[in-house]
Amino acid sequence: MAEKEQKELTYAQMAEKSIMKKYRRQIWTPFVRAVKNYELIQENDNICVCISGGKDSMLLAKLMQMLHRFSDFPFGVKFLVMDPGYNPVNRQKIESNARLLEIPITIFETQIFDAANSTDKSPCYLCARMRRGNLYAKAKEMGCNKIALGHHFSDVIETTLMGMLYGAQIQGMMPKLHSQNFEGMELIRPLYEIREEDIIAWRDYNGLEFIQCACRFTENIENTGEYSSNSKRMETKRIIAKLKETNPDVEYNIFNSLHNVSVDTFLEYKTNGVRHSFLDDY
Repeated sequence: MAEKEQKELTYAQMAEKSIMKKYRRQIWTPFVRAVKNYELIQENDNICVCISGGKDSMLLAKLMQMLHRFSDFPFGVKFLVMDPGYNPVNRQKIESNARLLEIPITIFETQIFDAANSTDKSPCYLCARMRRGNLYAKAKEMGCNKIALGHHFSDVIETTLMGMLYGAQIQGMMPKLHSQNFEGMELIRPLYEIREEDIIAWRDYNGLEFIQCACRFTENIENTGEYSSNSKRMETKRIIAKLKETNPDVEYNIFNSLHNVSVDTFLEYKTNGVRHSFLDDY
């Protein structure tokens, strides 16, 4: 009997193939474009890919793993999972997905959920700040000079719109940032030009299941049905979806507006923390 013409692919290889073939235009191309356009990776960088266990960070890990393999210049990549106090089910899900996608993760533990859930004042803000600080510290300890996070195109436009509607400010989400508290460290966002709906499509096509935000605070409000219906981010998603009904390009218009800012038309603006008024040079 003749041998099989093609060796059976592993699950990870099939996921990679879908990125390079079926979702090349939606995922691989905008990923590579963002890396190049915003100069996110330089030769001999050592990048710590931070994995929360959700769809965005797991796709980021796979993309960075593939880029590391195909890149025409050398750079290092490590895959870091911070356990801030996951329940056993979510911890196991992250580990099993990493094995399935053949991503060699390093896990370290913290008690961030306990600290964040002990306060009634902005627990999500406190959790995010503590997560970021712990990730920077661990990445630096591992010899990395950059951390990569899974914020995507949809996060960028939603955050921009939320700032205007609920924060009374025009503030974007940058594709890369220098750390103010960890000298020599930088944050990069390689998914910057990939839409969330395309990440969801890739996930579903491959039959993958990832965790959501798994803190006890979020679990509680999800159980009451309040998170999905009343969160400002979900409300902003609905606004954008409604606008798309009559203007299919609205997402790209919001995104491109961040590249076409006319500061001369602003009444006031801040740069490096200093506020300026149009009257200063009027």
